[in-house]
Amino acid sequence: MSSICAHVWWSKAGRRLLVVPLALIVAAGGAGAVAAPAPPPAPKAATPDRLRYDVSLRSDADGSHWTGRQRVSFRNASDRPLREVYVRLWGNGEDKCGTPGKPSPVKMSKVRGGTPGRLTVNCTALRITLPKPLARGERTAVSFDVSITVPQRNNRFGREGAFRFLGNALPVLAVHDAKGWHLDPYVSTGESFYTLASDFRVRMDHPSTLKVPATGRTWTRHGTSGRTVTHSVAHRVRDFAWAAGPFRVASETSPGGVRVKSYWAPNTPAAGVRLNRKDGVAAVDRFGKEFGRYPYGEIDLVMTKEFGGGMEYPGLVVLGTTEEGGAVVHEVAHQWWYGIVGNDEYGAPWLDESFAQYANARFYGWDTRDCWSDDDWPSDQTALTNSMAYWAEHRDEYHVIYTAGSCALANLERTLGADTMARLLKRYARDHWYGVSTTADFKKAAQSATDTDLDPFWKKHRIR
Repeated sequence: MSSICAHVWWSKAGRRLLVVPLALIVAAGGAGAVAAPAPPPAPKAATPDRLRYDVSLRSDADGSHWTGRQRVSFRNASDRPLREVYVRLWGNGEDKCGTPGKPSPVKMSKVRGGTPGRLTVNCTALRITLPKPLARGERTAVSFDVSITVPQRNNRFGREGAFRFLGNALPVLAVHDAKGWHLDPYVSTGESFYTLASDFRVRMDHPSTLKVPATGRTWTRHGTSGRTVTHSVAHRVRDFAWAAGPFRVASETSPGGVRVKSYWAPNTPAAGVRLNRKDGVAAVDRFGKEFGRYPYGEIDLVMTKEFGGGMEYPGLVVLGTTEEGGAVVHEVAHQWWYGIVGNDEYGAPWLDESFAQYANARFYGWDTRDCWSDDDWPSDQTALTNSMAYWAEHRDEYHVIYTAGSCALANLERTLGADTMARLLKRYARDHWYGVSTTADFKKAAQSATDTDLDPFWKKHRIR
């Protein structure tokens, strides 16, 4: 979770490091994965791709419980026949398989289009065997009923007072690539998520007293007595998130043409709301110029007083907001770094967090000179490119991907020159637009931008 609050990090030598938004979420969860059977050697193409989710949901009186039907169609992009798919129920990550008196929050039933197995990976993965192998280029679909109960915690999938946050609540398909099926465990510090760009069409029937910000372009229609239907359509996004509650709402259009809709709880500090709105509008346009035009047309800023920092989703960010605002710029930067330019957030979290924090530092003009040294590494095993398996075991070191990561990119800018770095990032984003990037991809792109051998740079900054 990119949950953030402002901290100043200091080196062992007493030097001031970057002012970095970071509040580690340390709730329990994310262990004991049960892996799928080892697949045969796999081709490089990530599959299933060209996904389309069609979802219809209905909420209870206060948005705590949602039920409905979900259908996902997809193509096999692999050279090998696709015999099964895996659905990730990330909303079960904190509660795992639940207890007799407290069942897991997300349930699937009445599966069509394949044969479901048993829930694995602490009830966050469900294997569905297809009726027959799906050849390369062929499409099929699976559908199922879904039941979602928002947990009693203030979290990305949780609640604060009368407000509900439904991040990573909707089941999504896992990715199969050269490494096989990605069935990593859920982590509460950071993210486990890895998805391909998908289309979503979502219909949400809810009481008219609730406002429902959501991923994508949204509009509302009158429903049955006292109810409203919120429709959302999102193209080429990696996930779908929404919130529900008696929000106050304002909408504006940035100079660059992006619709910025702000939703806030009535007790949210007014000065912080104003600052988040101002910086959010400025950031979406600035990053559009620096990395490539924001393609989704709309972004929603969801603000409450007590939410723990910030969390990013395509077209929607949730922000804990004080009088001084929140982590809006960092979270808006994630629209590019993880959203548009995708990465395996469990395997290589630095590719989105370090890049978003580097963009954040540039936006605010932080002094990044002399911001990291070899003495600042917590241990010999610490590396920017460690996976969440490492960070989950070393939570006190997780700040490194924000601090050392953004410093490494700032130092790369000084090594290449500001103009060359700007061209590199714009080209790198363009080359992986709606795709998936790896550390090797970025290193190759950076090396192609200069005649200087960057191997010593990667070694010094522990980019392996």
